[in-house]
Amino acid sequence: MSRVVVVSGGGTGIGRAVAERFAQDADEVVVIGRRADVLDRAAAEITDAGAPAKVVAVTADLSDPAEADRVRTVLGERYGRVDVLVHSAGGNAALGAPASQGSPAAQAAAHWTENFRSNVLTTVLLTEALRDLFTAPGGRIVLLSSIAAYRGSGSGSYAGAKAALHPYAYDLAAALGGQGVTVNVVAPGYIADTEFFRGALSAEREQLLIAQTSTGRAGIPQDVAETVHWLASPSAGQITGQIIQVNGGAERGR
Repeated sequence: MSRVVVVSGGGTGIGRAVAERFAQDADEVVVIGRRADVLDRAAAEITDAGAPAKVVAVTADLSDPAEADRVRTVLGERYGRVDVLVHSAGGNAALGAPASQGSPAAQAAAHWTENFRSNVLTTVLLTEALRDLFTAPGGRIVLLSSIAAYRGSGSGSYAGAKAALHPYAYDLAAALGGQGVTVNVVAPGYIADTEFFRGALSAEREQLLIAQTSTGRAGIPQDVAETVHWLASPSAGQITGQIIQVNGGAERGR
């Protein structure tokens, strides 16, 4: 029986790789994001590449409670359940954005607020909106964090936002574990071929990030997708409340 797999941020990068991986299993995959053109193109391309089931795109700003509730209505009416929920929406608002205006406090407020909105609220609001749809037992929830949650992100706001997901996942795992629903976090290191750095990553910085790994290479979206896919499998049914790092051994690097 195919599963209903919901992937936020499924239009590009890691989210798209996750959607592609589940689509290979003939699961019914729903990708959610803010950019309709990007989302529709990803859904069409994954489907046209041979996915056994059509990938469905739902456009929504998941930092808005009303939008999260609308997604719940759409999924509830169409499927009546959610088997797997993967949160890949987010990013570092400080990267590639216009310089914030005002005092240092005002600039910090802008970065912290936006990173909280795009990384924490998008995860929490969708999860809570879909809570009564999770398949029990057997439901799987996977949150995407970052190596930055362990060692900082330069400005602090992105790292702080990702770190906030960890206790949320612990609490959610405890609350849903009795129903047979698992909740885990995947924290990637440097992953190439994504929009994360928005063209601002220099060749020198990229080489430094690669040099910090034990594997001697950058991660790719498929590395994360395979980890997420395993966490969502029946084989991982006794794994919950955990943070799985996918960084080639780079956590302790500079």
